[in-house]
Amino acid sequence: MADKVRVAVLISGRGSNMLALSEYRRRNPARSYEIVLVASNVPEARGLVLAKRLGIKTWAKNHRGMRREAFDATLDAALLEHKVELVALAGYMRLLSQAFVEKWEGRLLNVHPSLLPLHKGLDTHHRAILAGDEYAGCSVHLVTAELDSGPVLARAKVKILPRDDADSLAARVLEEEHRLYPIALDEYCRVLRDIPGEPNHGE
Repeated sequence: MADKVRVAVLISGRGSNMLALSEYRRRNPARSYEIVLVASNVPEARGLVLAKRLGIKTWAKNHRGMRREAFDATLDAALLEHKVELVALAGYMRLLSQAFVEKWEGRLLNVHPSLLPLHKGLDTHHRAILAGDEYAGCSVHLVTAELDSGPVLARAKVKILPRDDADSLAARVLEEEHRLYPIALDEYCRVLRDIPGEPNHGE
């Protein structure tokens, strides 16, 4: 495997976690990954503009009107074209097909805004408050066919304050996502890079 793992970041919106992953490379020259592509199912996503400003190659295609499997096959072709070795989901608001997940098994990461296995799916902050949880937080995990159920690589806790609503809690959790995700990705890529004989999905 090359010195740095070639990573694609999938986004659907503003790309704040993508920016955190990219900025980490500036602060940590010895990082184990390189972002070689930012891809989106929303061609007008603000994060694509940001990626271009950062000098990162982009790819986008509107998923509307396409079967999930067909869209994911098109996305996979773009990943292969750019010799991507690992995929990081960062606000990618579209479920992936089983075939795509199986192909990238072990090389597909996501950051989720809850302390998994608690509060899988959407509306996590509101649900954590309603449940009376003492802490909310975020988790970096491997993606599997079952929603938000893959092995957790790292977690960060955020204290739920008495006056918190979903928006105020979400803002503090997002700050932790920006801190945690680059570290977890770096550590995971370091392990991948050091495993002899690991297959390169970009070949």
